[in-house]
Amino acid sequence: MGGRATRNGASVATGSPVAYTTILYLNGVIHAKNTAGNWYKSGTSPWMNLGAADPRTAASTGSQGASNTSTNGVLQDKSFGVKGDGTTNDRAALQAAIDGSVGQILLITGKSRIDTTGLTLRSNTHIRFAPGASIKMLSHNTGSYQMMRVWDVSNVNIEAPYLDGSKELNSAGSGEWGMGISINGSTGVTITNPTTINCWGDGIYIGNSQSGSNKTSSNVSISGHHANGCRRQGATITSGSGITFTNPLWENIAGTAPACGLDIEPNDNNAVLQAIKIISPTTQGCTGGGILVYLGFLPGPVAKNVDIQITNHTDRCTTDSFDVQGLRLNGCVVTGAITSTNPVWKKNWYFADWDSNGPKVSVVNPKVG
Repeated sequence: MGGRATRNGASVATGSPVAYTTILYLNGVIHAKNTAGNWYKSGTSPWMNLGAADPRTAASTGSQGASNTSTNGVLQDKSFGVKGDGTTNDRAALQAAIDGSVGQILLITGKSRIDTTGLTLRSNTHIRFAPGASIKMLSHNTGSYQMMRVWDVSNVNIEAPYLDGSKELNSAGSGEWGMGISINGSTGVTITNPTTINCWGDGIYIGNSQSGSNKTSSNVSISGHHANGCRRQGATITSGSGITFTNPLWENIAGTAPACGLDIEPNDNNAVLQAIKIISPTTQGCTGGGILVYLGFLPGPVAKNVDIQITNHTDRCTTDSFDVQGLRLNGCVVTGAITSTNPVWKKNWYFADWDSNGPKVSVVNPKVG
């Protein structure tokens, strides 16, 4: 049996470009291994490419399997030509893997290097990083890149990504827009335990679509984010609705202003800041301070309502723990509330240059010192 099989008298595409060497019947479907070492599973046309993992091993060890794969639509990056050897530029192969695994789980297994073109995620992308797997930038000379672009898509899931922006390998003398993960105009994004280190700009950036539609990013949930050594921010939110960070650690941010753990700073009157929840964040070693909320560019012809809730913030920075400033309405309307509840701060907070008709800013039950 080669590239096609016959079922009930009908020819069915199997998806394999070469012949099979092993055929077995497992869990009610046919599994076949081809001469290239890849397994295919019947049930669709073409058959589903399972990568190199033996389905008998995966089935006996549960949904994850010994190599964190299963027969339930998990594809290994190496089946798309990704080397993961810490040297090869895997960017093109990784992009092919992302494009070829939509609707399934793509398992990143090695230590890949990429160039500044970065990776573009699709709707229904699900990427999982195996323990020890990572993606690191090669040497470059630019102030702007996105290692992972989540732009104008929906239903994206990224598990345990480890992204290294290699700021030490960037010969650019300026710029602040090198992002680990950039989320613009997307909805239904879940990122679990991401690590973003040494980015030229921010570990994670969330904002409106850059396609011209100004579509707002919405329903974005990020848990366990660790940003370390980024130049501008651990994370930035310029616009979003239903954005939640849970238990992030943003530390050692330095290199270009604001250099905060988190910066909530809309770019213009098109921005939305609704249902922004920052739960149990920790900020430390950030030269610009812990969390900054700057609304100077939000007022405009469209009235805005702001809802930002921060709970259990722990800050160990030597500058302002919580900085809220920059709102001058000049006849425009911006209402709502910005609240920090139960913070524990090394330094006190800073509140200035704020129109009294703007959102109510509250700090509830702080512990300072």
